[in-house]
Amino acid sequence: MCGIIGVVGRISVTERLIESLKRLEYRGYDSAGVAALEDEHLVRRRAPGKIKALEAALAADPIRATVGIGHTRWATHGAPNERNAHPQRAGRVAVVHNGIIENFQELKAELLTDGRTFESDTDTEVVAHLIDREIVSGKAPLEAFKAALDRLEGAYALGVLVEGHEALIMGARRGSPLVVGYGDGEMFLGSDALAVGPFTTRIAYLEEGDYVAITHEGASIYSAKGEAVFRAVHQVSASAALVEKGAYRHFMEKEIHEQPDACQHTLSAYLDPVAGKARAPSHPDLGPLDFKDVTRVQILACGTAYLAALTAKYHFEQYADLPMDVEIASEFRYRTPALSPGTLCLAVSQSGETADTLAALRWCKARGFATAALVNAHESTMAREADRMWPTHAGPEIGVASTKAFTAQVCALTALAIAAAAQRGKLTPEAEAHLVRVLLEAPRTIAKAMAVESEVRALAFDLSKARDILYLGRGPSYPLALEGALKLKEISYIHAEGYAAGELKHGPIALVDEATPVIIIAPSDSHFEKTMSNLEEVRARGAPVILIADPAGVARAPHGVKHLTAPACDPLIAPLAFAVSIQMLAYHVAVQKGTDVDQPRNLAKSVTVE
Repeated sequence: MCGIIGVVGRISVTERLIESLKRLEYRGYDSAGVAALEDEHLVRRRAPGKIKALEAALAADPIRATVGIGHTRWATHGAPNERNAHPQRAGRVAVVHNGIIENFQELKAELLTDGRTFESDTDTEVVAHLIDREIVSGKAPLEAFKAALDRLEGAYALGVLVEGHEALIMGARRGSPLVVGYGDGEMFLGSDALAVGPFTTRIAYLEEGDYVAITHEGASIYSAKGEAVFRAVHQVSASAALVEKGAYRHFMEKEIHEQPDACQHTLSAYLDPVAGKARAPSHPDLGPLDFKDVTRVQILACGTAYLAALTAKYHFEQYADLPMDVEIASEFRYRTPALSPGTLCLAVSQSGETADTLAALRWCKARGFATAALVNAHESTMAREADRMWPTHAGPEIGVASTKAFTAQVCALTALAIAAAAQRGKLTPEAEAHLVRVLLEAPRTIAKAMAVESEVRALAFDLSKARDILYLGRGPSYPLALEGALKLKEISYIHAEGYAAGELKHGPIALVDEATPVIIIAPSDSHFEKTMSNLEEVRARGAPVILIADPAGVARAPHGVKHLTAPACDPLIAPLAFAVSIQMLAYHVAVQKGTDVDQPRNLAKSVTVE
């Protein structure tokens, strides 16, 4: 969840490290730091808080160097203060680290017995001491690095700088991503393509267990066994270096408004509008997946991706008559799942690096099940390790609270449900063509849904004063209720809960009073009348109610109920249209409260630790 950048350059390094760290701040922003080799001496600057605090520290005490490493931290071990900020140092070695060293307590006890002293509470400092101890014993830096790696248990991506070796940075990955960037007489190391995007578009992705030494001449990459290996160099989009807010106040606001394009681009990979067909993207070697051979779909996901998959469950089972289980990956991986032959295990993740989802995917793959990954990062670990990669095309998403990635996932999963239904003989060609036409309307419908923003602003002031808010929905609107509550919690810090509206009377109604707003998501579908009954139940107990409905639903709402009007649309795409309202509610309430919308406390965008 932390961000890593390393530069073996020929010009001043600190400005480049800061530029990269600003693009990585979505991965963590509890503290930040850099280390560099200045006149052959290892120097550091660190600061708690966001990158601007590190910039101030560098302005007050500049570093003049061309080779260095940088880090922006999401705290795991140790409080987010300066002494726990990375880079961590021991002797001649500085280390930046993303992940968790699970056996650090045993290693630390061993190192203390050797007479070494520790300055931080982090697990990372152990790594620096292990490498330094091996160097002191007479090993060359890369040999010392490998000896230290062999002692580590857990997940990590590492960047290492060694005093006395002015044009060398070492890196390694196990469980957390790391890339190598190739420049002109310069080399780069980063936690993802965004990290090195400002400097190069030529990138190699390290594989599980790889370690690397980069110098001005290039990269030497080794497998976990210590064997020299080749990793293909990919040309990636230069847009990774051009992520800006533009005219928007926050990335989240920008990304909400980018959803029509994100969904349009994603649907183009799954729908043939001329033939009126839906398809699962074909694998170059395996060919297209035939859903007739699938007896059950097991989706593995976390957070918003889990809620996107819950939405898709309704479509897969309604249209394709295909059973689908959607499970939180962190729960799946720590029990003993009973999967039957013919199960397709589908991992859903924006980053393709989510640690729990990746571990669950590997569990399924190791047991011989067919696997697929629905990811926005097409060169991510999940994309490479799954049998099939099914893309979303949302583009870079910087705001920690997911918006366009969610709707792109719902679009892709809905298209896959239609494809499965057609392949399994559950849809006539005419019915498939109709559903394809409906799904193709989603980008335009989402764009129309943006018109709700002025209504949202009018409601945000009162909602921002609430301590607790409930969201209710039925059918596919139930996952939307969960997503609405999650978004509000993430960025406004207001306690919110989403419930299936039919469960209201089974406990949650005890929470309802005059101080608890209730947001009810109710498209004009087969669930509408029942949902209106729930609306009346909370009104009778004095709760302020906000109804999110299409024009027909608003027209049937009780007099005086506040509402947000979503565009009229087919039930198939209602979750996409109604998602805009819940996203904007969360956004404008957070703005009203003055919280950090793009970088909410305690969170990070890419969760690469358990």
